[in-house]
Amino acid sequence: MVKKTLLLVLAVFLLDSSAVCRAQAEKSMPDTELSAVSIVVKGTTFSIYNASGSTLEVFSLTGTKVAAVRITSNEETVNLTLKKGCYILKVDKVVRKVSIR
Repeated sequence: MVKKTLLLVLAVFLLDSSAVCRAQAEKSMPDTELSAVSIVVKGTTFSIYNASGSTLEVFSLTGTKVAAVRITSNEETVNLTLKKGCYILKVDKVVRKVSIR
């Protein structure tokens, strides 16, 4: 009896494709994801994307501001000479912890 009930429910679910098609309506991407600030780190080179007009701030783990660089374009690469250690990078509301080796 249980098997017949499960088969009936499965058959109804599979045959009702109209509900599935309506549920998969086209989704538009929000503008915030396309223009989100991102930081890519390679060694002591920092690439900042979508942050034109913002400031890159670099802090030590003790909270001391080590550097501040004004970002002038949407794709900017900054090369800083930092000692080995851990740092906190902040651009607008984006914060990343990085380790310089």
